[in-house]
Formats: sequence, C-alpha cells, structure tokens
Amino acid sequence: MPLVTSTEMFKKAYDGGYAVGAFNVNNMEILQAITEACREEHAPVILQVSKGARAYANHTYLVKLVEAAVIECPEIPIVLHLDHGPDFETCKACIDGGFTSVMIDASSKPFAENIEITKKVVEYAHDHGVVVEAELGTLAGVEDEVKVSAEDSSYTHPEEVEEFVTKTGCDSLAIAIGTSHGAYKFTAAQCTRNAQGILVPPPLRFDVLEEVSKRLPGFPIVLHGSSSVPQNYVKMINDHGGKMPDAIGIPEDELRKAATSSVCKINIDSDLRLTMTGTIRQFFDEHPDKFDPREYLKPARANIKELVRHKLIDVLGCAGKA
Repeated sequence: MPLVTSTEMFKKAYDGGYAVGAFNVNNMEILQAITEACREEHAPVILQVSKGARAYANHTYLVKLVEAAVIECPEIPIVLHLDHGPDFETCKACIDGGFTSVMIDASSKPFAENIEITKKVVEYAHDHGVVVEAELGTLAGVEDEVKVSAEDSSYTHPEEVEEFVTKTGCDSLAIAIGTSHGAYKFTAAQCTRNAQGILVPPPLRFDVLEEVSKRLPGFPIVLHGSSSVPQNYVKMINDHGGKMPDAIGIPEDELRKAATSSVCKINIDSDLRLTMTGTIRQFFDEHPDKFDPREYLKPARANIKELVRHKLIDVLGCAGKA
C-alpha cells in the first residue's frame, strides 16, 4: 500500500487500547531494522524524520529510503512524519516533498502565538491531504536542535487543550506529562535510588493525561521523549570505551500504561541510537582488525530490529494491529 496518514491508524489505536510506534530514522540500517520488525510483527508504523535528520541525510535520500520500505513492506501501513518541525517553511517543504504527516512545534511560543503558527500549518497541510501534530507544554532535554532546560520545561495545562485544538484544527496533540528528550532524561537529583543503587525517575503525571483525555474525548494524544534508554546497551557502551554515567529513560511499564489510554503515538529515538552505538563499540573491541561498514552495521541493524520487536509487542501493544 502507498504511504498513509495517521488518521485511521490513530482511530484504531484509540479504540483498541494500544499505541503506534513513531521511530526516528537517520539512515538505511535503522530504517530497515524498524520496518522489517514491523512487517514480521504485522504492526503499523510511523517513520519520523527530524530537521536534523534532513540536514544529515538530505530530504530526498530519506524520502526515497522510505519509499523503498513501502515497496518492501506492502502489507503494513506506513506514515512518513516530520518530527518537531520548527516553522511553517519546514513543514511546507515536507508537505510538498511527500510527507503524509507533519508536526509543528511552536510549544516554546506564547499560547496565542502557538495557536496562530499551528493554524497556518494546519490549513496548508489539510489543503494537501496531510495531517498535523501540534504540541502544548514543553519537554526538557535535547533532541537534535530541540534543547530545553529542566527549568524551562512545563507540564501541559489541561484547561488549555480544548481551545487550542478547536482553534488550530490539529489532528493530534503532543503533551508534556514528565517525559524528556535524549538519553539523559533526568538529573540524579530528580531521581531516587532503589535498593540496588539504580536511579529511578519520577513517575509520569498520569493525572494530567487523564484530565486532557476527559476534555478531548476520542482525540489522539502523543508522547515525545519516551525512549526507555535500555540499560543493557548503556552498559555495553560503557564497557567498550564509552562514558554515559546515569543515562536513564522512561520505565517501560509506564509507557505501556500510557498506551492503553488516549495515547495513540509514542516516540522512540534514543533507544535506537544507543543500540547501534553499543553494538558497534563492542564489535570493534572484539574485532579490532575489521573496517568494512557492512560488517559492523549488520549486527547493529539486527539488534535494533530485536529492540523494535520488543517495543511493538511488550510496550506499545501494536503487534498484529496492521
């Protein structure tokens, strides 16, 4: 099937009590791993491209890679989505360039300005058959060019969501309930340590999610900054020359709980990069004479595929829902 929008995908997810995985792609190996896992598990998927990914790999190369995935995986629905579009011009370029979904992130702007910018993108996107994700509330952390300090982050105010969605006409809404961008989602001071000395992050604000859901019945909610930062790959990186102390993510049981509610899309990015980096570091430690990218990228791709499979089955609950 050709690329689709997320409209029907989200309706099924909302009614079915699961979330669709939105995975950030930057190169061929990551994209292959994601789509092969989704094809084998018969899961819908959203392939996300950030402004940074477009700058790194070139818009045309990324679109053509996704088109190749559509050809190779005709039995599953695939959305091509712009992640954290910073302005109207970037969103327009992606809409004109073959994307079926865009996110306009004006969450750092005052409420009225966020509405104005988002509405402009929505009007252009809808005229071209493309859907729009918007954001209210500001997540801490770093993702490509999105950098927000913990002090500048803010939870979504539920009392604002109805006005925002009504005035903008957006198709889905990313909210802030305590997730965070990057591999270092929380400082040690924000966490507690369990009996084993492992950092435990503060719980997500499900009360905010529940109130937003009450005010927007049937409306798809999105969670950004939702990588779990798998500790086995953090350890693998550190055991093979890396230095990532106290890298910590969102507990998967909390993400699973969110996926059974109005959350229809959960973004996953850092987990893929950690898996690739850890695998490659281990490969070079074990095979210092190797230099062929095909040799060290092959196990990295295989490990990402298994990570995605785990997410589809155990975290998102979307396996078998294509």
